[in-house]
Amino acid sequence: MAKGKKRILVMIHPRDPEDMLAGNIPLGTPKELCDTLAKFNTAPDGAKVTRLGTMVLHGPGYTIEYASGHDELMQAMVVVNNMDFAWPVLSKICKVNGWKMQDTESGQIFG
Repeated sequence: MAKGKKRILVMIHPRDPEDMLAGNIPLGTPKELCDTLAKFNTAPDGAKVTRLGTMVLHGPGYTIEYASGHDELMQAMVVVNNMDFAWPVLSKICKVNGWKMQDTESGQIFG
């Protein structure tokens, strides 16, 4: 990743990790997602929400954004600012929860 370039990933929960064509299941409710990510040092920064409809959670080297108006979340956007800090945490989040991440540029799925 080039210095200063942000990498955009989409976090998903595949129904069958061995068959990506099987579709996805929800990551959970917004509260469930926040509770899950809090275990990985990822949480809101406490500032007043200024973007209507979008919640931003901050983790080491990345942010995670999701649409706050939904009962269940099918995906969350991950903006990686520092891959060295972010990758170990994001990999562990995916491994523990059975989630995957898809690179928006290449389409590659990992996690």
